[in-house]
Amino acid sequence: MSTLQGRTALITGAGQGVGRGIAVALAEKGVDIAAVGRTLGKVEDACAELRDLGVTARPYEFDVTDLENVAGLVDRVAEDFGGLDILVNNAYFGAYGRLLEMSSHEFQRGFRSGPFAAFDFMRAAHPHLVAQGGGSIVNLVTSAMVRWDPTTYGAYAAAKSALRSLSRTAAVEWGGENIRVNSIAPHALSPGLEGWIERNPEEADAFVASIPLKRIGDPVADIGRAVASLVSPEMSYLSGATIPLDGGQANFG
Repeated sequence: MSTLQGRTALITGAGQGVGRGIAVALAEKGVDIAAVGRTLGKVEDACAELRDLGVTARPYEFDVTDLENVAGLVDRVAEDFGGLDILVNNAYFGAYGRLLEMSSHEFQRGFRSGPFAAFDFMRAAHPHLVAQGGGSIVNLVTSAMVRWDPTTYGAYAAAKSALRSLSRTAAVEWGGENIRVNSIAPHALSPGLEGWIERNPEEADAFVASIPLKRIGDPVADIGRAVASLVSPEMSYLSGATIPLDGGQANFG
């Protein structure tokens, strides 16, 4: 029996891409899933797939930038499932582009959906994780934070850098309560990346060539299952880390 059997995870942005991949991988280990997403149809579809794996899965339609209602959502999830053990802050919808071509609103949107939302989800999850005797939080950041050429990635990298710092602080402040907090920086074949590859085939080929393992990660096999390992008791001494899941491309120093 899996060491994660019967635990509950709340995953934001769980309707597609990396978030859905993480949900599937955790469900494979027997984790019940609260799938949160802006588009109800997508999280409902994800939950149908997760239930086929034998777990309880419930969809929650929610925009993570609705910061005033984050705590209510987390409390509702904990009540529906009888507790909360794992939080994955995956959702992000910010802006990409050169700084002089970006509005202040677009720049701020990445912070609202990224570190601001994660902050509220983490604070709201904290008492529920404590009630379970501890738990694990995984925040998604990006290798764009250390990209050799940050052109057009500035707003994205800035928001994710803030989230990485927030993760490290929570790991230190909450470690005594047996709450582990780690960040992952993944490359995965999400719908957004697939669209970019189709629009920019030559640039995409160069991008893949820059990855030492010469491929883009699979949301389930390469990202989701790594997260399932990360939140398992076997990794109970790892906290405050940033783990690149990018085939060896990024150098975090």
